[in-house]
Formats: sequence, structure tokens, C-alpha cells
Amino acid sequence: MKMNYVEPKIHTGGVDVSKWSSLTKNEREAALKKPWFVYFSFRDPKTGKLKRQPFIKGGANRHKTKTDRLRFLRVLQRNLLVLLEAGFNPYEDNSELIAKFRGEYRNQETLKTVTSIEQKQSKKIPVVEKEQVAPPPIINSPSREESTASTTKPQGEENLTSVAEAFEMALKIKKSILNQNSYPKYRSRVNRFQKWLDKNVYDVSDIRKINRKTVISYLNDVLQQTSPRNRNNTRAALSSLFSTLEENELIAENFILKINVLRSVPERNKTYTPHQLKEIDSYLKTNDPLLRLFVQFVSYNFLRPIEICRLKIGDVDVQDKKLYVRAKNKAVKIKIIPDIMINNLPDISDMDKDHYLFTPERFGGKWETDESNKRDYFSKRFKKVKDHFKLGKDYGLYSYRHTFITKLYRELEKNATPEEVKSKLMLITGHTSPLALEKYLRDIDASLPEDYSKLFKPSENNITK
Repeated sequence: MKMNYVEPKIHTGGVDVSKWSSLTKNEREAALKKPWFVYFSFRDPKTGKLKRQPFIKGGANRHKTKTDRLRFLRVLQRNLLVLLEAGFNPYEDNSELIAKFRGEYRNQETLKTVTSIEQKQSKKIPVVEKEQVAPPPIINSPSREESTASTTKPQGEENLTSVAEAFEMALKIKKSILNQNSYPKYRSRVNRFQKWLDKNVYDVSDIRKINRKTVISYLNDVLQQTSPRNRNNTRAALSSLFSTLEENELIAENFILKINVLRSVPERNKTYTPHQLKEIDSYLKTNDPLLRLFVQFVSYNFLRPIEICRLKIGDVDVQDKKLYVRAKNKAVKIKIIPDIMINNLPDISDMDKDHYLFTPERFGGKWETDESNKRDYFSKRFKKVKDHFKLGKDYGLYSYRHTFITKLYRELEKNATPEEVKSKLMLITGHTSPLALEKYLRDIDASLPEDYSKLFKPSENNITK
């Protein structure tokens, strides 16, 4: 037999509340200005088809926050489902059902609700014709969980959410927010923390039992086994996770924000010397022209290796000398293609615009794998070059970006003030602020002083015999 009704659902102003944390302030305010309500469909006895019933608001929109409004509507949703499962039919007389509820429930709020149903049913006003008739019966009706709590669960354990359930819910939300490169790393850190909790025999029956002391103990273990940097990255991932749990009311607050960040020395690639650049370029020109072109994209367009791996033929506009790059956490950024790079590009006019620029075999083709795998492939391919020249782990593809930004900076500073240099350089490198650029230039030692030997030379008056 077909069901006579569709289970009630909640309309939340046209947005997905599971992604509430990713919405902007304006998007949240716009959603809260729209009506939120419970809606359901019931089979019309005349047509035999499911028909949408009047929306049930019940005063929910008087609440000004997402949390309060959603909590109120969930009570309406649960109570309406209880009534429907008990046999409530908006097209028929429900006096017997009312009498049943009057006999089973004795709390004052429920009696008020049942009385309201009885009064409206006695007037024999069809619920489907009057919107205000449908909402009152369910506003304070007891939910199934409330009516059976004493027999199904011990008192005080009605809303327990285990660590596994909480983490699974949070990871589903994060998967829809993070990009495909960041999410696997994020999930891995969360899963390692969950395994550590199981291994160290922590009570994982309730997410609220995980406290600040527990997380600090785990971070100390991470620090002892790895490094301060990895410990800080783990802290950031767990803090993001617990912020999601807080927003979804599974925990009271994100206490990880109060855990300090340790000082760590960042690792960076060294810049190449002019002699090294000349030797490596000569070697690549003879032994690996494709990798040489990859290196030139890093050097002349100041792209990160993973950004190059995202490039497709359609992202390169040779006529207008523009490059459309999909960067991390941004949709698309436009960079110019300098003439020195244009002259090195092969003819792409007849290539498929959906093909990637770089594949293991050739320039322009299909390559179906994750972008992180593509980046790792070219890093390993360049390692063979490093091994040939006996270069250590401090050198890599990223070193070319540091090297050519340094060269560019030192050329520009010959004929311009430091402020003018940084202003021009920001447009080229893509840094978002002068402060970020200045920190980067300090880290790579781009700016060096002139020879100061003359400052140590004694004046003639101070020369002693």
C-alpha cells in the first residue's frame, strides 16, 4: 500500500543549514529574513494524489538565530510525525485520536494541545481549507522520543552523540567545503586523532567528554613524534573540526582555540645560484625538454607546481597573452604571459581545450588523476635532476620561484624606490598585501645591502704611526 503522507520536512529560508558555517554574514542574514516552516504532503481522498498541506510556522520566525529557529522547528517536525503515524488525517474527523492522546498524556502542555484539536474538530472545519487549523495540533505535541524516553533510554542519555558519529557528521560538512587537495589531509588528521582516542582507552560514547586536557595530551604526542609545525597543523585541523561541532550544537564551545600555537621554524627551498641555473637549464634542454618547459612556467609566471598541474589548454590565451589559473581557495586568477614565455610555448591552436598542459608523455593531453599526484610526479621527476647535480633536499621546483622573484626584485630596485618596487612586484607575484610580500621577500633574502667595506676603513686623521 502507498503511504498516505510524506514525512514532514523543514524549509530553512532556501539555504542548506549543514553549510551554515561556510555562508557569509549577508547570506545568513538574508536566510533569516525569509520564512522558515515545516511542510508535508497528504494524499487527497478525492484525487488519490499527494497534496501539499498548509505550511506550519507556529511562531518559529519570531526566533532571530538559526539555532533557536531550527530547534523550535525540529520539535514541530517530530511531533507532527508522531501524529501522522498515529493516524492523524487532515481530511477526516480525528476525535478518537484526540481522545487517545488525552488518555495517554497528562502533562499540562499536551492537554492544552489536545483540547485545541478537539475544539477545532468539533466545529468540523476541514483542515485543508484553513491554514490555521493544521498548525495548532503539533506545536506542543510530545515527540516519540519524549513519550518513550523513560522506557527506551536511561534518564540523562537522550541526546548522546558518540565521537565517531560527531566526527563523521563534521567530515561530511567539511568535504563539501574543502577542495579535493585539502580534504584528504584534513580527514587523515581527524582519523588519526580518533584512533589515538581508541588506543588510549578514552570514553568515546559522548563527544562532550572530549575536553581540552585530552586534546593537549594528543598534541603533545604529535609533537614528540614529529615536529612543532606538524603539531600546529594538527591543532588547526582539530580546531576547525570542533568549530563545526560547536556550530551544530554537539558541543558547548570550541576549547581548542584556547590551546597555544608553538613557535616553529618554517622550511623553505634555497635559491639557485646563476651558475646552477645555467647548468640545470643546459641539462634539461638536452635530456628532458618537457620538464624544462614546466620549470619555465614556475620561473617566468611565478606559479606553484600544483597550479601548473591544474592548467588546461583552454586556460592559455596566446593572442591576448593571458593565463587563467585556478588557485587554492579562489575560483580563477588572471596572470599575463610574458613574451619570454610566449616564445617558449609550442603551438597549441589545434589542441583540445579540455586537455591538460602537462602529462607524463607530452605537452597537451589527457591525464586522469588527482592534482596532488600530478605535482608529486613532477617533483619526483625533477629529483632525478637534483641527484645528477648532487643537490640536497633544500632545493626543488619551488626554488625556481624564489630565485626568479629575487632576480626580478633586484633588477627593479636599481631604478625605483622600495615602495615602487613592491607595488610592481605585487601585481606580478600575486601576493594579496604589501605586508605578505615584505615577509616573503625577507624569508628568501631578496633584498641585500651594498658592499659596506668602506665603512670599516679608518679616516686619515685616525691613522696611527
